[in-house]
Amino acid sequence: MEEELTHTPGSGGLTVEECQDMIRRSLETQKVKFLKEHLEKAGCGIGDNFINAVNCDKNISGGYVRGEGIMVCSNHMNVQDEVNQVVMHELIHAYDDCRAANLDWANCAHHACSEIRAGHLSGDCHYKRELLRGYMKIRGHEQECVRRRVMKSVIANPYCSEAAAKDAMEAVWDVCYNDTKPFDRAP
Repeated sequence: MEEELTHTPGSGGLTVEECQDMIRRSLETQKVKFLKEHLEKAGCGIGDNFINAVNCDKNISGGYVRGEGIMVCSNHMNVQDEVNQVVMHELIHAYDDCRAANLDWANCAHHACSEIRAGHLSGDCHYKRELLRGYMKIRGHEQECVRRRVMKSVIANPYCSEAAAKDAMEAVWDVCYNDTKPFDRAP
């Protein structure tokens, strides 16, 4: 639910106003429009104030909170692509929350599943992003990246120890990694 930073903190960051403008641009991208459309079809339309730029104290780039919406940490964003990425990732969490009536964010397996899906479907682990993060693996980088980012997020869940997070991720990996809804296949 909270998104790992994709760059080094303290590398500038945007003002809340600049980030809010980038969020507006993000809402016009094809993949974000697609996710918004499918949230509507699932009965969970998002209003104008669902995605907001905020300054964050934590070392995260954004997050989704049930009943509140999505926050994008403006002070940890520098370019449009980063904002687009966070918006997509968090919209996948919102979609999962909408379509699964019994999703329990305190349940390590539920949380891990949504993180697997968000990491895989949002493009978080595209090889160019991984290179920018300093990970230089040629083969198998995407799944390794998703696993690393799932662990970081689920361990941050106060209900999940590192061992519980790892066990949960392994238990749900195949089903959740291969669940590409609302996409026909991983974009």
